[in-house]
Amino acid sequence: MPILNLDHVQVAIPAGGDESARSFYIGILGFSEQQKPASMAGRNSIWLTAGPVNLHLGIEADFHAAKRAHPAFIVDNLDEVVSACERAGLATKPDTPVGNFRRTHVFDPFGNRIELMESTVP
Repeated sequence: MPILNLDHVQVAIPAGGDESARSFYIGILGFSEQQKPASMAGRNSIWLTAGPVNLHLGIEADFHAAKRAHPAFIVDNLDEVVSACERAGLATKPDTPVGNFRRTHVFDPFGNRIELMESTVP
């Protein structure tokens, strides 16, 4: 059976990191927090959305940052987003272009690698 679509990506965050996560994912990247379905209300996670992208932040007691595995988000105005990350004290690392995309890796407040991509085609 073929895969039809991607529903969401989950990124782990440490216990107690909720507000730092919201500051980064909502305040800088522009996600909006969504109410979880009643069947998921008791789970330690934050559900976010930005346009068609769904991101779940799962709280892990034995947290380890994802250094290689990562989501890649297509953004508008990569330079502005990277500058906002740097102003917030977050590490950033430009990467080589791929196809028609400029790319930079940023690291969330917990060290998780997040790739940001911007099309070079108008």
